[in-house]
Amino acid sequence: MMLRCPAGKAALYILFLIAGMAAGFLFGERVVKRVFPESLKSILLQPSNRREGDSVIIVKEQRKEPEASAVSSAGQPDEDLTTARNNAIVAATRKVAPCVVGIVVTQIQMVRSSYYMNDFFDWFLGPDFQPRYRQIESIGSGFVIREDGMVLTNYHVVQNAVQLYVNFSDGRRFEGRVVGVDERSDLAVVSVKGEKLPTIKFGDAERLMIGEWAIAIGNPFLNFINDAHPTVTVGVVSALNRNFAPTEGVYYQGMIQTDAAINPGNSGDRLVNALGEVIGINTFIFTGSNNNRGSIGIGFAIPINRARRVAEEIITYGKRRQVWTGISVQDLNRAIALALGYDGIDGVAVVSIHPGSPGERAGLKIGDIIQQMGNRTIVTHHDIDGFFLDYFVGDTVRMKVLRRGKKIDISLTLAEYRER
Repeated sequence: MMLRCPAGKAALYILFLIAGMAAGFLFGERVVKRVFPESLKSILLQPSNRREGDSVIIVKEQRKEPEASAVSSAGQPDEDLTTARNNAIVAATRKVAPCVVGIVVTQIQMVRSSYYMNDFFDWFLGPDFQPRYRQIESIGSGFVIREDGMVLTNYHVVQNAVQLYVNFSDGRRFEGRVVGVDERSDLAVVSVKGEKLPTIKFGDAERLMIGEWAIAIGNPFLNFINDAHPTVTVGVVSALNRNFAPTEGVYYQGMIQTDAAINPGNSGDRLVNALGEVIGINTFIFTGSNNNRGSIGIGFAIPINRARRVAEEIITYGKRRQVWTGISVQDLNRAIALALGYDGIDGVAVVSIHPGSPGERAGLKIGDIIQQMGNRTIVTHHDIDGFFLDYFVGDTVRMKVLRRGKKIDISLTLAEYRER
């Protein structure tokens, strides 16, 4: 049996259906936008769901992003990249660059040669007995440490100088005068007369960390291209407290090692940290062979703490005062050690003490075995070589001493050496 729907009800259902479709057509989009705004937007932006009337609006929205991007890349610098370029190295360099000076030195050099004779007396005395002298010009670097024109540099830069000039990066040039030198530490102070001289900020070499940034700055091209502007190289602090055997009376102890390139002409200028503070004086490099004079990434600098105190001594006294302990020591061997009741051979034995000397006032006795001075362990007398580079007249040295098998601590205050 088939059930039939009355005609009136069917017409009513059709009417409701048509009304619902019309309402959905008119108000459905607004409702969906309120409930699902992001979903609707993504749907409407798809080409397959665009309505003919919305095509112009949608096309404009699609073009906005490329237009803005094109303007940014073509007409405006990338702010993030600019910030990255203007880093700590750049900031430190800007601080210290004006303080760099190039030093041009005229030196007297003695020339001996047995390969030629051009003097009348050479026929009788030979060229080795008649030394000849010539003037040579060399260059180095330095930096102003005081506003009154005191310039710190290496001793080997101004050694045997008969005339020197100090050149600043702003084009000024002054004749300099050697105030004083300390040959043992390879440091010197030069004085110039000028106004508004740029000075540096000192750092603390005792707080250095291996691996931190190190900036070497100097003036290797002063004579080569007549350019007083500095050269900057960057590396890290490679090692600390490097000690070397004395060479021609110069002691390089407690040196800072860096891989920042230090080339001829950079001697006497600064090693700087990322804050623009001076931490060392660039002094010498290893080159690998006699045929290579350039940097291979092994350079050394004098710690600024030592250099600063040496400079103060030279400015105040015209020289570095020589310290005096008043004691003499001897290396141990098995026989001496046994005689002193010591079963080792590390350390040095005190063999003489000058009356009234700092050693006597400190309470040292003949036969005492010195095992440590400051922070340095003493094995032989070679460990004392260069030890006093960081100690000055009036400083106190703490020592660990073995006396008849008993360990004692002694404090020795250094005096100035005088001819006695």
